[in-house]
Amino acid sequence: MVSFTCFKFFRGVRSVCAPITAVVGFSLMLTYIFILYQPSRGPGIKQRMGWQSYEVVNLKASANTTSSTEGDLSTGQPSGDNSGVDWWNVTTEEETVDYSSFPLDVWSPTLPHNTGFSQIALSRCLMNPETTGDLCGPDSTVEEDAIRGKWVLVPRNLNREGGYLSRWLNIYYRRTRRQDINLIIDLKILAEKESLPAELGWHRVPTSLHEGVRQLPPLYLWYQTGKQGGQMSPEERANVITELDVLFGEDVPWYGFEKLERPTIDEQGRVEATWLTYRRGVKQPPKAPPLHFNHEGKFKIMQVADLHFSVSQGVCRDTDRNPCEHSDNLTNTLISHAIDEEKPDLIVFSGDQLNGQGTSWDPKSVLAKFSRAVAEKGVPWAAVFGNHDEEDGMPKEQQVLLMKSLPYNLVERGPKDIHGVGNYVLKVYSPDASKTHTLTLYFLDSGSYSRGWLDIFGFFNPTEYDYLRTSQIDWFLQESGKPEPQISRPFRPDDGKDLGHAWGRQEQITPTTRKLAKPNALMFFHMPLPESYAKADMNPLTGRPLDVGLSGLENPGNAKNSDGFFEKGVLKASESAHVASGNAHEVKVIANGHCHVTENCRRVSGVWLCFGGGGSYSGYGKVGFDRRFRVFDVSEYGETIKTYKRTEKDEIVDQMTLAGEGAVPLS
Repeated sequence: MVSFTCFKFFRGVRSVCAPITAVVGFSLMLTYIFILYQPSRGPGIKQRMGWQSYEVVNLKASANTTSSTEGDLSTGQPSGDNSGVDWWNVTTEEETVDYSSFPLDVWSPTLPHNTGFSQIALSRCLMNPETTGDLCGPDSTVEEDAIRGKWVLVPRNLNREGGYLSRWLNIYYRRTRRQDINLIIDLKILAEKESLPAELGWHRVPTSLHEGVRQLPPLYLWYQTGKQGGQMSPEERANVITELDVLFGEDVPWYGFEKLERPTIDEQGRVEATWLTYRRGVKQPPKAPPLHFNHEGKFKIMQVADLHFSVSQGVCRDTDRNPCEHSDNLTNTLISHAIDEEKPDLIVFSGDQLNGQGTSWDPKSVLAKFSRAVAEKGVPWAAVFGNHDEEDGMPKEQQVLLMKSLPYNLVERGPKDIHGVGNYVLKVYSPDASKTHTLTLYFLDSGSYSRGWLDIFGFFNPTEYDYLRTSQIDWFLQESGKPEPQISRPFRPDDGKDLGHAWGRQEQITPTTRKLAKPNALMFFHMPLPESYAKADMNPLTGRPLDVGLSGLENPGNAKNSDGFFEKGVLKASESAHVASGNAHEVKVIANGHCHVTENCRRVSGVWLCFGGGGSYSGYGKVGFDRRFRVFDVSEYGETIKTYKRTEKDEIVDQMTLAGEGAVPLS
């Protein structure tokens, strides 16, 4: 009886203890995994090497970690004793670039990578590899990925000009930060029977560059590996291959890239050439200095309207120029000449840099060349978008990112919560130590197309021009109304030193002709407002309309719809809220493109509305109507604004004063 009772007791204990033991054991396991066990931060984690092995870590300091530039582009402040040096032109060290933060397994050619390649491959696919993932990529293993790096797809189809049946042919590469791997130092393209010595580190990529293009003989990419990364000198590390890209057309590659000696597909008829391009080391584009007046109080802007560049070198349109071939390059030559003659401080591209209409089918190849003539002269530039810029598929947001990696650009994306891309403000400062904001430049996106009554139900593509929206009106008024200190106008620079500065500025305070007001402003966007075609103001001195230049040679280019940007925005922004300001408008000039054979300036309600006129042989024009660029010559530290046009024949046309001394007074 006792033994039976004990048996029942222990059986009950077992039925209770078993689940309790399981729960306790599982809890202890979770406690160990998530609390007690903490993996050590090995050198790979510390260097953010991710999936790469870290058996061998940084043995030598990376090259190109610091550099110096002329001027502190954000503040203009000197880093040392720079007395007597202009504030925008002092020497300071740039920020150290954290190259280890750049992703190794993502193709991003605008990143200033200093990490070299270990291997290159080609792969043909029947479908776009961007959508199929790794199905068509080169074979690899986890161990190879850890040692040499993961395969990176360059999403540029080398067979794009090879015909429809050729399908996709893409290049892949591996990057590695490991220091015990031989890095690629050179590239060549050779015919099938040509070769290079393996003992010098040359390797042939097995797949032909003409794979899938039946009418073309085999052509092979060769790459040369040099020393291991850890054995290279800083100079050698600075010259390893750090990026690959593809260029379509016969024009220049992206900034910092070079073409391989022979194209993978030759230009022939409608077929554009295809080139492999590469970058050695780090090629940081030079930055634009802060916009500023010179010591004589002058600042000059040259407007370049409607380039209409294509992947090809372009076809001349509506011109009696003979010969006229490769219109894009001819236009860049004309721009370069105009820069030499005018010596502008800023170039403004006022939209339709890309031709669209199916001819700029690879926007990246077109963006590589549109600002090249300006960059070669070292001139800062800004841009707005036109109605054709987005037609061939690349979103404006992506175009802005590309533009911002080009030399001397001042382009901004602008706020994301308002209509359009590229609504931003640039300020021009005085040359004295006060760095006073003395001129404002507004840039807006006038859009591309909007839906008309024919496509209101979505059966057709948009058929009407877009227009500036209410959100842009609110943004402009907000920017115009920011509580910045008004300046004493006309502005005079402070030439005083130490306590003597008060004497140097006395003349700004005592004369009765001065006023406290916001700086004058110019505004740039592509498509004209309806008011560009409204009745012009009358000159109170002559009784004639204030309308100077050629117009009426083409139909009006404004949108049919409007949210009232001119009336609700421009006319509401005054120089000053003070009664004595005379209700003068802050914006003195609105500059547009879009209409290639319209180049007049018309004053409406006290504001000048000016067209740039076509400046490109690649855009439509009119025989006998010379290509031209509008120039805004600003003097007296922003007080006086003059304009004229320089034609392709170096004629100066329609000089006139828009604001300041000599301008037609407000009626």
